[in-house]
Amino acid sequence: MDWAELYRPMRLREIVGNQPVIHRMVDWAKTWTPASKPLLLYGKAGIGKTSSAHALARDMNWDVLELNASDQRTRDAIDRVAGAGSMSGSLTGQTHRLIILDEADNLHGTADAGGARAILGIIRTSVHPIILIANDAYGITPDLRFACEPLQFKALPNRSIVPHLRGICAREGVSCSDKALHTIADASSGDLRLALNMLSAASSGKDSLTDDDIISSGKDARATIFSLIPAIFSSHDDGELLRLSREVDDTPDAVLQWIEGMVPGVLAGERMYLGYRCLSRADEYLGNTFRAQYYTLWRYASALMVLGVASASGGRGFHTRITPPDRWKRQGAAKKQRVLRISLLSRVASRTHIPVKALREEYMGPLTLLIDASPEPFVSGLSLDVEELNLFLHDRSRSQEILKAFGAGGERGGEKVADEGPFVQKRGRGRPKSVAKTSPPNASAPPPIEKTKEVPVPEERTVPDGKKSPAQRQKTLFEGF
Repeated sequence: MDWAELYRPMRLREIVGNQPVIHRMVDWAKTWTPASKPLLLYGKAGIGKTSSAHALARDMNWDVLELNASDQRTRDAIDRVAGAGSMSGSLTGQTHRLIILDEADNLHGTADAGGARAILGIIRTSVHPIILIANDAYGITPDLRFACEPLQFKALPNRSIVPHLRGICAREGVSCSDKALHTIADASSGDLRLALNMLSAASSGKDSLTDDDIISSGKDARATIFSLIPAIFSSHDDGELLRLSREVDDTPDAVLQWIEGMVPGVLAGERMYLGYRCLSRADEYLGNTFRAQYYTLWRYASALMVLGVASASGGRGFHTRITPPDRWKRQGAAKKQRVLRISLLSRVASRTHIPVKALREEYMGPLTLLIDASPEPFVSGLSLDVEELNLFLHDRSRSQEILKAFGAGGERGGEKVADEGPFVQKRGRGRPKSVAKTSPPNASAPPPIEKTKEVPVPEERTVPDGKKSPAQRQKTLFEGF
């Protein structure tokens, strides 16, 4: 067993570092009620987030239900696993069950479609405490992030890592110099798990360790884009810049996009023009590389983008935050919209019994007009959230107002599994459930629509005796499919 797992802390008193955060976790657990917000533990990997959550459960004598990125996290899967656990009692008699969702910032793609919305629904109805864990807090959807209480775990300083490593060496009977321990702590960059793995690898088959042993088996010291970018805009010699560009674990076209995204924030005027000119020429070489499949041209592209921009900057220095290229953000937003459309089309197709292709090509136009005229029944019947409703209305502020009004009556604001609406079927039957029941021939007025508090009835739906309302014609349109 590796040392990181062997020496994993079992109790909160064994956690290394981040003691203010640990105290806040304890206070949250001791005062927890169903109205309390879940915790969102975030920070870089290997600094004790997951271990702290499990240690808290042991200290509080709580059961644990954990769901991580290796599990399928669709809406149905989360409702089936975590949703059931959030409502049921403990088999062992504990007062509470701690629900842990690890790697919550990895809810993406079609595999996790609807996962974030399902988690929001569980948060609103859970009778057990919930902890979400993420490396990047901003990798979580805003609605989910604002529903939690964030607690940041910070990278561990050397003064916390070195004594812990020294104690493990004493347990294992390994003699390790202080210089070697500090070398491990420096190379781990605050990652205690990495430090333990490095110490375990270096001490394999040895009774004593020196600094040379650590360096020979230490962390891969290759450069990253976050070391290359500042070097380009600072005063570095050409040989050093080319060495860094070769060590970066990114293709030249990705490096070019990183540099392109940083030029406007650092250079201006003539220097910006010269920088973009070099990047344009480098892009030509990259295009020729892919067209001719002649990858020797990559070296010329790398030299132009790195040395050319460095020459244009004139060693002015780098004093801004490194952010991903804007085009990546736009591509990510487009991908998110595409996944959302596919998920929504599948849901509507299953409710209306219309093939997805036919729904997309023939019925989305009429359906959009119906939703724009009277969105409330569709919010209920299709369980729409703000993003999905906005795909039909193209008005985010109106979509938010509709969802807010829909949830004002104590409902879950579109997250609940609706039991009404024009597309919902009765249990055990194949016939769709009508929004409004038809009136008897001799009745003076039609009976009220079911659950009128959640689904307001437009005035034009009240019709004379014996005639079908627009809502009834709408139902008939989809009933044949």
